[in-house]
Amino acid sequence: MARDINATDRRLLALLQMNARESVAALARKLGIARTTVQERISRMERDGTILGYSVQMRRDPFNLFAEAVAMITVTNRKTKSVTDQLRQLPEIVQCQIVSGDFELFCRLRVAHLEDVHPVLEEIEEIPGVERVRSIMVLRTAFDYSQSHGEPTSAAALDRGELG
Repeated sequence: MARDINATDRRLLALLQMNARESVAALARKLGIARTTVQERISRMERDGTILGYSVQMRRDPFNLFAEAVAMITVTNRKTKSVTDQLRQLPEIVQCQIVSGDFELFCRLRVAHLEDVHPVLEEIEEIPGVERVRSIMVLRTAFDYSQSHGEPTSAAALDRGELG
């Protein structure tokens, strides 16, 4: 973010993350400030890069069911790159992040059925350089703001009629 944001900006951003299509008037009522002030804050945050754009979040298709798990992986010294290269070959791993703490890797797995998680975890454990794997089943997603893919479209581009 290009500048420090205050508590009102943070509340406004949280409201926009929940519903970016909410009217400026409704946002102003929820924040207890003038509509023009809300519009000015949104415009300023768009200009300074705090707000990069807006996206559509689609509900998961109820016929496209799957099970999700998180695998936290401990890797031997200097083996992170080779391990991540091999993890990249597993289609069930939809996200892999290098993290700090007790584990080096944090991976999100998506499989067709719950019983398909265990074979993937076993395959991960067999990768040279993997010391330990701990898993957590995802029961339900309360919210997820990471659904936009690629570069967000700027509000200014949308105002100009560009599709991004």
